[in-house]
Amino acid sequence: MKSLKQFGVLAIKSKNKYTKSLTNRIIATMVLKIILYTFFLIVLYFILERIASGKIWYGNELFYSLLSLFYRYMSLFFIGSWFLGCFIIIYLTLKKALSYVDKIVIASNELIDGERNKRIELPEELSLVENRLNQIKSEAILNLDKAKLSEERKNDLIVYLAHDIKTPLTSIIGYLSILNEANDMPKKQRLKYLDIVLEKSYKLENLINELFEITRFNSEKLILEKEIINLRLMFEQIKEEFYPLYSEHNKDIEIDISNDILLKADSEKMARVFNNLIKNAINYSNKDTIIKVKAQINEQLIITIQNEGKEISKESLNMIFEKFYRSDEARNTKTGGSGLGLAIAKEIVLLHEGKIEAQSIQGITTFTIFLPY
Repeated sequence: MKSLKQFGVLAIKSKNKYTKSLTNRIIATMVLKIILYTFFLIVLYFILERIASGKIWYGNELFYSLLSLFYRYMSLFFIGSWFLGCFIIIYLTLKKALSYVDKIVIASNELIDGERNKRIELPEELSLVENRLNQIKSEAILNLDKAKLSEERKNDLIVYLAHDIKTPLTSIIGYLSILNEANDMPKKQRLKYLDIVLEKSYKLENLINELFEITRFNSEKLILEKEIINLRLMFEQIKEEFYPLYSEHNKDIEIDISNDILLKADSEKMARVFNNLIKNAINYSNKDTIIKVKAQINEQLIITIQNEGKEISKESLNMIFEKFYRSDEARNTKTGGSGLGLAIAKEIVLLHEGKIEAQSIQGITTFTIFLPY
């Protein structure tokens, strides 16, 4: 997300770019005016000189002394007029140019403090600066809206998680109280209650981890430490880690990756990407289905993770990589996480100069990662 400071830097860069063009136009206009003014004085000088030299003056004529003096010093008069005229042209040009600075300063204030829907307006000469400032203003408003929406989602998520945390915690306290009070409880029933407490404890741990994930995402700066990775071996390890989760509903993970595909990347962070995508595929796939993982090289490395389940709406697909986004369905199920997994995955892939896409057609959902190879 771009900060106001970053937008200020963009504004300065764009202003420098257009100011250079504007300065050239102002100087060109000023030079043209001086040339035209000089040409006018030269023409006027020769006209007056011809008139004056072609006439015989008599001492008794009206204004004889004045005209005689003018004729004698006509060259000096025109030189002085030229300097005076140039000074006036330069003064008026600089005054107009400085007025542009005032207008740009006012427009910059409107950029930050102005009405959201009010367009910044500048003189026609500053149309390029006007368009750029309005573009920056639109981008700033759009990013502020995104930041506000993200903050609202985060707050909503914290409320949901706080409520979800309370539920297993209440159960844990309740069952532990029963176990503490009923010393003569049958062993079979005691083991059953202990299993319930353990299950609720795991649930509570997952929810607390999600809260830590939110905090870590806001403060963590991702720095890559690249190394050579055997892609198939990495997915085999991930498959083994998730075995209890996918085998519970008779699911399986099929890996179609050549053993000689090596990837130069940050192993820890890419493992986080693949973990998030595999976990997402397991949680939202149908029972008795196969999650397919495939990788191929076609000018770049293309990795696909595909599962069969409920089709994802176009609206959700457009927002699925935004942080803290969870669909209403995810919110109401035990599979709904913090809404950070896919956002983090996208950020890590972008840091590796790649991209990630998602599509869902007739219940087949496919996540595709493109990485330079």
